[in-house]
Amino acid sequence: MPDSRTGRPPVQRAVRRPAPPRPSRDNPVRQLYARVNRAWDRPLTAYYLILGGSLLITVLGLVMVYSASQITALQMSLPGSYFFRKQLLAAAIGTGLLLAASRMPVKLHRALAYPLLAAAVFLMALVQVPGIGVAVNGNQNWIALGGSFQIQPSEFGKLALVLWGADLIARKQDKKLLTQWKHMLVPLVPVAFMLLGLIMLGGDMGTAIILSAILFGLLWLAGAPTRLFVGVLSFAGVIGVFLIKSSENRMARLQCLGATEPQAGPVDCWQAVHGIYALASGGIFGSGLGASVEKWGQLPEAHTDFIFAVTGEELGLAGTLSVLALFAALGYAGIRVAGRTEEPFVRYAAGGVTTWITAQAVINIGAVLGLLPIAGVPLPLFSYGGSALLPTMFAIGLLIAFARDEPAARAALSMRQPRFGRKRAGGAGSGRAPRRWNTMRRRASAARSSGER
Repeated sequence: MPDSRTGRPPVQRAVRRPAPPRPSRDNPVRQLYARVNRAWDRPLTAYYLILGGSLLITVLGLVMVYSASQITALQMSLPGSYFFRKQLLAAAIGTGLLLAASRMPVKLHRALAYPLLAAAVFLMALVQVPGIGVAVNGNQNWIALGGSFQIQPSEFGKLALVLWGADLIARKQDKKLLTQWKHMLVPLVPVAFMLLGLIMLGGDMGTAIILSAILFGLLWLAGAPTRLFVGVLSFAGVIGVFLIKSSENRMARLQCLGATEPQAGPVDCWQAVHGIYALASGGIFGSGLGASVEKWGQLPEAHTDFIFAVTGEELGLAGTLSVLALFAALGYAGIRVAGRTEEPFVRYAAGGVTTWITAQAVINIGAVLGLLPIAGVPLPLFSYGGSALLPTMFAIGLLIAFARDEPAARAALSMRQPRFGRKRAGGAGSGRAPRRWNTMRRRASAARSSGER
């Protein structure tokens, strides 16, 4: 290589790499996609989705409970706001449980597992005692507390199975026992079947299905082999078929799938058909809040199991799609929390809660749409019923606590918390450089545990 004019060898410059292509400023779709992708990948995305989604579902549920229950209350010679006031009281108590659960440490959640399971088993057995248990719509699964207040212990059994099962599997994983099938099944499956037996003594097939879904979710998260998983699923399916065929009521619900007339055959499908009528008459934007026709005695359980049908009639397709989107966001956030944690208990508990809420929402909405048999389960956070609302809100508090406990989310929250009574770092009179709040994403990236890009 020839020398330069100065006599020194020429300096070899590094080859510049081509800059990555930037999204075209002229394409607003790409810009919107990039913004949504950046916002979706932030550390606090799951936290805000769980908190905001559950709050919106609960508030909208209160509005629809008030609208759907007025006629039922007046027919029972009660004030029109009777059911709404009871649901509002349950929501207030549930909010306290949610806040308490969201602030509890993981160790306290694990400590509550065994006492909660023992209390749930005791109350579920107490339901079968004559004079204490109360039958509602043919199901013996309630305990009267005095006056008009009743409690359904099987709803708290779902929360007990999630906490206890997550703690059990986490301890076995720490001891490296999950590689043996007997430790995978015992005592998780026997205890779950004991809860299922207590529930089926009262005839509540819907709650038993939700409990089975939680069990399968925990086994799947624990890494159960395919043969073992299929074996347990097949055994549960055989029991389910036997229970359905042994009950005329359950067989009648199964025969109502796809029915378009209330009495098209030997089975009366009044509730299923009028639920379809309510959805069909709603149109795109609905007939207006409070303007439902089916709730005037035509649609049974309009404020409980079939509140989604009244929502479709009054708020239309836009309202029902909004509810579905909120549940989808809640389910995605739960899966994200379970997938990005390194704590076994958090992963199993978050996965169990997500399975519980998602499966119950799918079964309820599927029954209203005529795609699944009517199982008699409420829509989580939405339908009327304090016994279902309280443990569900506590479970939402668990998800919020787990989402806050992620290292990246914890760092982001600590940077956003205001410090009252003292000046911020970098303020007037301090020698430090001003804090750059727009670099929070880069600061938190070093603390991300796993999967955070």
